[in-house]
Amino acid sequence: MTQHYPALLVIVPLLAAFIISVFGWIYKKLCYPIAVAALGVSSYSSISLLLRVLKEGVVHYQLGGWAPPWGIAYYVDHLNGLILVAVSLVAFVNLIAAKKSIEREFPEKTGPFYTLYVLMVTGLLGILITGDAFNLYVLLEIASLTGYGLIALGEERALLATLNYLYMGTIGACFYLLGVGYLYIVTGSLNMADIATILPALYQSKAVLAAFIICMVGVWLKMAFFPLHAWLPNAYTFAPSASSSLIAPLMTKVMIYVMIRLMVSVFTPEYVFNTLSIAEPIVWLSVIAIVMGAVLALAERNLKKMLTYIVVAEVGYMVGGAWIGNRAGMTGAILHIVNDALMTLCVFLVVGNIVYKIKGYAFKDLKGLFRRMPFTMGAFVVGALAIIGVPPTCGFFSKWYLITGAIQAGHYSFMVALVFSSLINVVLFFRVFEIGYYEPFSGHHGHESHPEVIDEAPLGMLIPLLVVAAGIVVIGMYTGNIVTHIIHFAIPHGII
Repeated sequence: MTQHYPALLVIVPLLAAFIISVFGWIYKKLCYPIAVAALGVSSYSSISLLLRVLKEGVVHYQLGGWAPPWGIAYYVDHLNGLILVAVSLVAFVNLIAAKKSIEREFPEKTGPFYTLYVLMVTGLLGILITGDAFNLYVLLEIASLTGYGLIALGEERALLATLNYLYMGTIGACFYLLGVGYLYIVTGSLNMADIATILPALYQSKAVLAAFIICMVGVWLKMAFFPLHAWLPNAYTFAPSASSSLIAPLMTKVMIYVMIRLMVSVFTPEYVFNTLSIAEPIVWLSVIAIVMGAVLALAERNLKKMLTYIVVAEVGYMVGGAWIGNRAGMTGAILHIVNDALMTLCVFLVVGNIVYKIKGYAFKDLKGLFRRMPFTMGAFVVGALAIIGVPPTCGFFSKWYLITGAIQAGHYSFMVALVFSSLINVVLFFRVFEIGYYEPFSGHHGHESHPEVIDEAPLGMLIPLLVVAAGIVVIGMYTGNIVTHIIHFAIPHGII
C-alpha cells in the first residue's frame, strides 16, 4: 500500500469528484463527507510521502508500470514533498471551515461546488507530483478550469471577473504548452529528469531559449506576476468565500513551485543563472511587483480587495527570491510558498467569517468587530503580523532569508522593496485594526447598541481558523528544522 501513495494522492480525489457529482443529484447530504474523506486520504498520503522522502530520499513512481520517458513518472523529492503537505492540508482545513458558508451561499449547488473543489485540489496535487512536462499541462488545465467554475459561483461581478481570468489563464497555459512543444522538438522527451540530462549539450540552442522564455511567461501569467496580474484582484474578490480561501492561498503558490521546478530540475541552474543573463532584470521586475502590489493595496477601501493586492506583492517576493540565484534567496522563496499559503488561508478564512456574519467586507462594515468577533479578529491579528513579518510568526523567517539572500547578492533594491512592503503592510493592517477596534459600533437606528454583545462565527468555521492561526506560530518556531531537514536538500548544489 505504502508504495502507491503517489498514485492515491491524485486518484482518490479524482474518483471522489465523480462520485460527488453523482450524489449531488441523488443524495446531497453525502457530498460533503465524501469530499472530506477524499482530501483526508490525500493529506495522509502526502504526509507519509514527505516522511518517506526524509528517510529514503527521492521517491519514484511509474504510473501503470510504464518506464519513463514513455510512461508518466511521478516524482517526489524534498521540494514537492514539502509543498504537497502544505497544499493538501490547506485544502482540507479550508473545506471543513467553509461548510457553513457553502450551505448558505448556494444551498442548491453544493454537489457541483464540492465536485469542482475536489477536482481542483486533484489538479494542484497532480501538478506538484508529476515528473512529466506535458502531464503537468493537463493537470494545470484541470486545476484552472475548476478554478474558473469555483470563482464564477460568486457575486454579480464574479462572472465578468471569471471571464477575464479565463482569457488570461488560457493564454498562460497555451504559452506553457508551446514552450513544452519547443522542448520536445529539441530533446525528443517530455520527462523532466530526462530533459535535464539532454539539455546541457543544447545550451546554445535558440529553440531552448525560446522554450524557456515562453514557459516562464506562461507560468508568470498563471501566478499573476506584476504586470501580468490584472485578472487576479477581481477574480479573488468576487469569488465566494469558500472559493477564494482555497484559490488565493494555493493557485499562485503552486505556479511558483512550477517556476522553481522548471529552473532547478528541467532547465538546470547552470543554464538559468550562468548561460542566460536574465536573472538581474527579473529581480528588478519582482521589485516593481512588490512595490506596486503594496501601493495598490493602499488604495483599497475594502478588506478582501486589499488582501488580493497583498497576494500580488507576495508573488513578487517569491519570484525575486528564486531569481536572486543564491541559496538564501531560494530558501526564502521555497519557505515562503508554505508560509504564504498558511498566512493567506488565515486572512481569507477571517474574511469568510466576517462575510458570514455581516454580509460585507468594505472597511465601513468592520466597525466594532473586535468586540463582536474577538476570536476571528484575534486570528486576523496573527495572520496580519505574519504577513507584516513579525517574529515568531512564520512570515518573519522567510522574509529574513529573502533579505539575507538580497544582501549576499548585493541586490539592495530587492531588500529595500521587501522592507518597504512590510512597512506598507503595517499601515494596511493597522488601519483595519483601528476601524475594528476603536470606531464605535452603532445600531441600525443610529443609537448606540450594546457594544459588548459577542456575535462570533459558528464553531465549525472558528476552530479551523484558530488551528491555522496556531499553525502560523508553530511553523515559525520550527522553521530551523524545516530548512535544515527539507529545504536544504531541495536546492541543487549548483546554487551556492
